[in-house]
Order: sequence, then C-alpha cells, then structure tokens
Amino acid sequence: MTIAVSILVFGLLIFIHEFGHFLVAKRVGIKVQEFALGMGPKLVGYQRGETLYSLRLFPIGGFVRMAGMEAHDQEDERGFNKKSVWQRMAVIFAGPLMNLVLAAILFASIFAFIGLPVYEPVIGEVIPGHPAAEAGVLPGDKILAINGEAVGDWGRLVNLIQKRPGEPLVLEVQRGNQRLQLRLVAESKTGEDGQTRGFIGIGPVIRRQDPLEAMKNGFWQTIGIILFWFKALGLMLTKKMAVDFAGPIGITQMIGEATRTGLTNLLSLAGALSANLGLINLLPIPALDGSRLMFLLVEVVRGKRLDPARENFIHFLGFALLIFLAIFIAYQDILRLGM
Repeated sequence: MTIAVSILVFGLLIFIHEFGHFLVAKRVGIKVQEFALGMGPKLVGYQRGETLYSLRLFPIGGFVRMAGMEAHDQEDERGFNKKSVWQRMAVIFAGPLMNLVLAAILFASIFAFIGLPVYEPVIGEVIPGHPAAEAGVLPGDKILAINGEAVGDWGRLVNLIQKRPGEPLVLEVQRGNQRLQLRLVAESKTGEDGQTRGFIGIGPVIRRQDPLEAMKNGFWQTIGIILFWFKALGLMLTKKMAVDFAGPIGITQMIGEATRTGLTNLLSLAGALSANLGLINLLPIPALDGSRLMFLLVEVVRGKRLDPARENFIHFLGFALLIFLAIFIAYQDILRLGM
C-alpha cells in the first residue's frame, strides 16, 4: 500500500509539473515532441498528432521534449529556441508554478471537503466501548479541565489525555448550563512509534469551510510553506539549523505514515511536497528550471542567447551532480531508517 500510494503521489506531483510546461508550450505554439511520465525505457506510448505521450519504467521524474531545445535541433520554426525570451521564461516557470497551485488546491480540498477540528475543546464524537462513552461523555460537551488542569483548546486536551495512559482522570465538563465531573480511567495505546499514550475515545467537532474560504486559506497555507522553506534554507546556510533532506526513500516512508494516519495527513503531506518541489525547481542549480530561468535572464541582459551547446553541457553537469546528491540522500535515508 505504501509503495502504491507513493507512486500515485509522486506521479501526481510530476504530472502537474510537466503539464505546466506542456500547457504553456502548446499555448505559445511550440512543437512538443513528447510528454513523458517516468524516466528510463519506454513502457507504453500513444502518438496523438505531433506529440508522443509515454509512460516510462522508473516512476520518478518526467519530461516534456520540445523542438529547439537541443544544440543539434535549432532549425524548426516552431522550436523553443525560436520563441521570444519572455515566452520561453513562461514555459519554464509554468512547471514550478503548477506545483504551487496544486499545493493550494490540495490544502483547500482538506478545508472544504474533510474539514478541520475547531479550536475549542468541544466533543464532536464519542466512540462506543471506550472510557469516555462509559463515563457518560456526550457530543457537545465542553471539557474545561482534566484533574484540575485547565484545558483551553483541543490540542491541550489531547496532550493532557495522552500523557496519562492508564491513569484515573476527572473531567470537568460543561453541558449546557450544567457543570459536571465525570470520572474515568484512560486506556493505554501504543503507537507505531513505540510510545504509549492515553486514550479515552473522543473526537473533535469538525468544521468544513465554504469553497471561497477554503481556496483563500489554501493559498495562505501555501504562502506559509514558502516562507517557512526560505527561513529553513537560510538557517541551514548559516549553520543555525542542521542540514536535513529526505530523498525518495525517506519521502516514501513519510507517505506510508501519512496513509496510515488518515486522508487529511496524506493530502497535507502531498500539498507540502508539491510546494517543496516547485520551490526546489526554482533554485539556480543547473538542470533545474531555476537555472534555465537564470540563463534566460542573462540573455535579456546581454541581448543575445548563450551558446546552446555550452548551456546544455552545463545542464548535463548539473544533472550529474543531482544524481550524485540523490544517491547520497538515499544512502542517508537508509542509515536513518536502519535498513
């Protein structure tokens, strides 16, 4: 299940990224020779018009092959190289932009269709057969305190319960105009991380947002990830924060954990990964979209294009460096996971 869901998540992120390049390339009249998902040998392909749509063996990566991007292919009148510098920049920027748009849509989907817990410690669900139900807790009850400690919000409520596995609890409850004291003993539950936590069988009130509110909050959630990403990058560059990256192996593990803990966590992780993919691709590293944009900016300043053969050679070196980094990060993932 973890592998299957990981392939779906990676596939969605890559498809959206490449579809951004493809869509704008078609819009400005560039000849697209191939739209591929995956890397390596071709598994299946479908020719429609001038474009081959293919699925390749390794489900990591993808590409949009356009006329006029290689040094030996500069004569096609509908080639990438024949378009204005601003059109070429739009084609390159569209991939990362689509990843950021996907992130906002995924977050908005959570807010609109799944919903989020309300801030207040109000009971939305009581699970039969567990301590809360047996003690008489009802949906709509507001938990004011546990063992004399004020609750305040849902996160605090969860924390107070989880740190008392197997212990007797006194819940101070507001039910309408009544204040009640309900007594129970928290169950002990061991999570997949090996930690034992208290559990009484309650769930929060879930509020779904209207579509406009959800899209607005999805946008701001994505902006928040962007700001956090730049802050973390700055801290790592100044050595105020340990350098910590996850490769496909580490990300697959995270997807597996998110899958086991529910759709909300899976969609949240997919949104964060999509935003990160868009941002990383904007870095000025050869072979990434950011370096292609940098070369195009140099072209704007110089007033003429760089030698295509030299530019492609730089991208080739960058690609080799990225492969090396991917292997190194995968090795670190293996050590971290104890595989």
